[in-house]
Amino acid sequence: MKNLVGAALLGQSGGPTSVINASAAGVFIEALKQPNITAVYGAVHGIKGVLNEDFYDISQEDLYELELLKNTPSSAIGSVRYKLKNPKVDDSEYRRLLEVFKKYNIRYFFYNGGNDSMDTCNKISKFFKKSGYDCNVIGVPKTIDNDLNVTDHSPGYASAAKYVATTLMELYHDATVYDTKQITIVEVMGRNAGWLTAAAALAQSKGQGPDLIYLPELPFDFDEFFSDVQDVLNQKGKVIVAVSEGIKTKEGKYIPELFQELRRDAFGHAQLGGAAQALVNEISNRINVKVRAIEFSLLQRSAAHLASKVDVEEAYKAGKKAVQAAVKGTTDKMVGFKRVSNNPYKIKYVLLPLKNAANHEQTVPLEWILPRGKGMTQEFIDYALPLIQGESKAKLEDGLPRFAKLKKVRVTKK
Repeated sequence: MKNLVGAALLGQSGGPTSVINASAAGVFIEALKQPNITAVYGAVHGIKGVLNEDFYDISQEDLYELELLKNTPSSAIGSVRYKLKNPKVDDSEYRRLLEVFKKYNIRYFFYNGGNDSMDTCNKISKFFKKSGYDCNVIGVPKTIDNDLNVTDHSPGYASAAKYVATTLMELYHDATVYDTKQITIVEVMGRNAGWLTAAAALAQSKGQGPDLIYLPELPFDFDEFFSDVQDVLNQKGKVIVAVSEGIKTKEGKYIPELFQELRRDAFGHAQLGGAAQALVNEISNRINVKVRAIEFSLLQRSAAHLASKVDVEEAYKAGKKAVQAAVKGTTDKMVGFKRVSNNPYKIKYVLLPLKNAANHEQTVPLEWILPRGKGMTQEFIDYALPLIQGESKAKLEDGLPRFAKLKKVRVTKK
């Protein structure tokens, strides 16, 4: 649908990353330049902000502050975990969205998120089409989990991977300093896809990483785990283990789930965390050595001080290209990456059908995973290493990062 004249709206959804705001900067700055876009809004807390008719007026922001978003972590306009009802069962929320879009003449909608967000994007686009309302809908990808389907990688992954690898290298030096035996278990985010935990192999490839790495793509066997830990302990006296929060037994049970009932989010996903501590508790019952659990938790996705320059630049351009595609008439697409070459590293931006990205998880190829927690193959190293190159940090004020300070002026309800 070309030549649409009206407002543009961006929403952010799901877990933040250190570069999700770089994508927002790309959308906002490019949208403000477009003559067909009459206003630029940011939805306060994603799709909930649209339902509540709660927007920020981005035209009121200083361009300098919008530029600073490139190196500001988390979701500047607020994120959300909210699952819209199935429109075939109850379309009341979609009718509400349509009402709001018409009221503010929103003709361009950008949603910045992962699998569930792309599904939301796809459903809204289909409903609007069915209702005869012209609006170009584009998904802007993000996820540290790197599990978005059909794209080579996702914005946010590289910076989080760089944090995981770097921090594990630093931990290696600390966890091996004493002449006493010690076991350190580090928990990394990743529900069903182990891309982020696999990044521990980057540290391992430098000889300063974990001894054992466990991903959710392979069933977790307690007996094998304790045997492997004991073997390393006997050889080295020190053991460092990296585990994904989503590792499961062959019966499909998450490790913490064996010891307690897990809460679930709006999408029905189990709220994970605690795998490392659960393993530490079990090891303590079997092996009489010092055992420590470390959970990277939110740190791995907010560590903008270790952001990859490649990641920041690609995230920004993804937002920019989403707007450029939309004003040319593109809809029902997600901006994705196609790798052209590894040496030198080069990608091209492609537009992929939203339905292909929605709710389909891209997991680590099994052939890239070495058995018995031994790590990853060279194919993974070759895949991941180009993504973490370069530095892109916020400017410092008084020795501390100067992050964006948005005015966040609310749009007056009509």
